[in-house]
Amino acid sequence: MAMEQAFRGVVSKIRRRYGDMAAQGAAVPFAVRANGSAEAFGDGEPAFTFVVREPRALDALATLDGLVVGEAYLAGAFDVEGDIERVLEMRDLFSDRHPLLYAWRFVQPRLFGQVKSDEKWIPAHYDTESDFFLRFLDTRHRAYSQGIYARDDEPLEDAITRKLDFARDSAGIRPGDRVLDVGGGWGAFTEYGGKQDVRVTSLTISPESERFLNGMIERERLPCEVRREHLFAHQPAEKYDAIVVLGVTEHLPDYPGTLKKYRSLLKPGGKVYLDASACRRKYDLTAFVERHIYPGNGSPMCLHDYLGAVAASPFRLEGVFDDRHSYALTAREWARRLDAHRDDVERRWGKALYRKFQLFLWGTADGMARDTLQAYRVVLGLPKAAA
Repeated sequence: MAMEQAFRGVVSKIRRRYGDMAAQGAAVPFAVRANGSAEAFGDGEPAFTFVVREPRALDALATLDGLVVGEAYLAGAFDVEGDIERVLEMRDLFSDRHPLLYAWRFVQPRLFGQVKSDEKWIPAHYDTESDFFLRFLDTRHRAYSQGIYARDDEPLEDAITRKLDFARDSAGIRPGDRVLDVGGGWGAFTEYGGKQDVRVTSLTISPESERFLNGMIERERLPCEVRREHLFAHQPAEKYDAIVVLGVTEHLPDYPGTLKKYRSLLKPGGKVYLDASACRRKYDLTAFVERHIYPGNGSPMCLHDYLGAVAASPFRLEGVFDDRHSYALTAREWARRLDAHRDDVERRWGKALYRKFQLFLWGTADGMARDTLQAYRVVLGLPKAAA
């Protein structure tokens, strides 16, 4: 009886919020099922169904809070039957008001410094075993940022190769050059450049990434090195010919400070290539992403803020390229590959990790497709006259 009453309470709350979304033409038909009872919302066949497994799922759904509902899903309190991407189209059904969590992400760097804070935050995402990420990244380069698609149906691997070719060519990188790879990840640019006799120094603050990169450099006998250092702590003996930043600008929200650091590391006449996911308002992240995906004070690139910082710096803007559609295709392919390995991922790393990245990857694909997220490539040049 108590569970039935709780179920009816949840249905009533959802129906009120759903009605508001339907009036705006933004509602997807779905259903909720619990203990033999079921309720449908909207017209037509439900695109998905929330299947309650534990009473706490009803408590979570009753809050209509995205963070609380997301955490209940990670814990297995309810399952989703049907199209997970359609679930994410309905994310506005849930509120996202967590001012203390939002504020704390900015307090920590002031208390402990950006470098120390990042040394805690960044590994929280990247220090899962490399084998996990290799389940969904492209098999040729293992790049954790967008490819550049020439057509929608081409392989992810070809799109990533095209992006790396673009990074090399736009930054004017040639054999023998010294190049700084900021955030080495799983060695996409380090291996790509090293096999073309480019001397790549790869920075990472993830011990798991450092281990993977060192093994790759030794195995492939590349003219490269990896350093477990934060960008802001890096002090090389000589300046670099170019800097490559693949999907790391999101972790470098101090745009003027980052550009100042690039200037100090780059030879006059050198170039910076970077690519990044983006949003129209800086720090426009959900509480779920901030707590479970990318803890810290990072943010998708805010393009107008970044270009404002470029305009106030010695750098010359050489190009900006819109990659939103390519990122949507990239993230969708990552999500499909993760889903294809679901049983293995859940067996080795647990259901919660699978569900966390399921929501993250499909959510990224949905956000890019609907233009609530964007993505860009940016090329900067440091004039030879710059001291």
